[in-house]
Amino acid sequence: MAQSRRKFLQQTGCALTGAALVASLDQLNLISAMAQTSDVASDYRALVCIFLSGGNDCNNTIIPLDSEYNSYSSVRSTAQLALSQQVLLPISPISGRQFGLHPNLSPEVANPTTTFKGLLDLWNQQKLAVLCNVGTLVQPLTRTQYQSGTGRPYQLFSHSDQVAQQQASISNNPSQTGWGGRVADFTGALNGIVPLPMNVSVAGTSLFATGQTSRQLAISPAPTSLNQVLVLNMFGGTLSDQQARRNTFAQLLGFDLDRALIKASSDTTNQALSTSAALSSSQQDVVTAFPNTSLGNQLKQVARLMKFRDTLGMKRQIFFCTLGGFDTHTQQTGSSPTSTAGGAAGSGNQGSLLFQLSTAMRAFYDETVAQNIQNNVVTFTLSDFGRTFQPSGSGSGTVGSDHAWGNHAFIMGGAIHGGDFYGKYPTLALGGPDDTDNRGRWIPSTSIDQYAATLATWYGLAQSDLPTVFPFLSRFPSSNLGFLG
Repeated sequence: MAQSRRKFLQQTGCALTGAALVASLDQLNLISAMAQTSDVASDYRALVCIFLSGGNDCNNTIIPLDSEYNSYSSVRSTAQLALSQQVLLPISPISGRQFGLHPNLSPEVANPTTTFKGLLDLWNQQKLAVLCNVGTLVQPLTRTQYQSGTGRPYQLFSHSDQVAQQQASISNNPSQTGWGGRVADFTGALNGIVPLPMNVSVAGTSLFATGQTSRQLAISPAPTSLNQVLVLNMFGGTLSDQQARRNTFAQLLGFDLDRALIKASSDTTNQALSTSAALSSSQQDVVTAFPNTSLGNQLKQVARLMKFRDTLGMKRQIFFCTLGGFDTHTQQTGSSPTSTAGGAAGSGNQGSLLFQLSTAMRAFYDETVAQNIQNNVVTFTLSDFGRTFQPSGSGSGTVGSDHAWGNHAFIMGGAIHGGDFYGKYPTLALGGPDDTDNRGRWIPSTSIDQYAATLATWYGLAQSDLPTVFPFLSRFPSSNLGFLG
């Protein structure tokens, strides 16, 4: 679908990385400054992606507590991969049935003295939802079709390819853009003229945040200060030298303002200078305590940057974070699934990571409440793929699981219709209707396209732009899964 001239101008004005923002200050948003701003949003909204790198095992993340627990236990207990019913955190989705969360998704239940809480309270407050068995798909697929070779995604079960497909929502071949980046391409006008890109990554450059015209700003996680995000080196030296240069530069910006392009450049440069000054001022730190972990520090930096949303004039932002280590072929579980120590001697590799995930997500949600933007921020998880229901190896110190397909995702925020499951929970049976090859690789019942389109629609992507951003979306029965208003 062709973009309008105005939309193209708005989007290309945001197409700068942090390095280009500083190196090309004189050209910053020059084209965008000429575009009309009637489409600027009146509210603030943000999407925060947490990518669980390596492929989280959904089968030990959310477990049935009804009669299907016996199916789970019979397959996983003999290899010591099963979690006992006694340690699971019971939840009852609005849509029915009973399930249990991995205990480290709310570690304070088993360990009341733990410093940081997890996600169970948010579930009970209906601020957390689960999307079941979501994954990369080219089209809706049955077991029969899969086994006949029909409609399989490109390079299924490959880490690099499935990571790319999760982040791109393009499952039939490699893509040069991510769906977060393409959403930014088509929603740049909602921000108007702003000094920072819409997409920010605190986990290095990502495919997810790469668009056709929009670019991402990659920043370091906390404890790095935000005054290192946009450093204008022209103001080095003593304080008096810096002030003299700033005054002279301000005078230059006042020349020839009757010429439209020069005025646009001057206005935008002034905006960048103001942004640099704001980020270099005394740190507007968060009020919530965050865990000093990899993900905790990433989300703390996101929360810090959100505090500048009004100063920067940001109406829409997309953030990308990541938590690695989920490729648990061995040492997935340990001797104590509720331990917060992690490692094979504690809760195992997955348990340690879920502890980090839940405590960091909970701290981030609490900070959005403190900033009064909990209804304006949606945090969600992605992962390469799920893992095999059938264990790999045996014994609590060595047992793990292999690469699989469909996975469960968490969606968090004040705008979420939470306390419920969306999608279809798979039948836990080797060789069952949802299994590809008798190892428990669940064929997704919901596509990443549907998941992403639901998030993007809430964010502000127009219905008319959905087919361009998500080219396979029309192949699936619904473009909105209903977990957001």
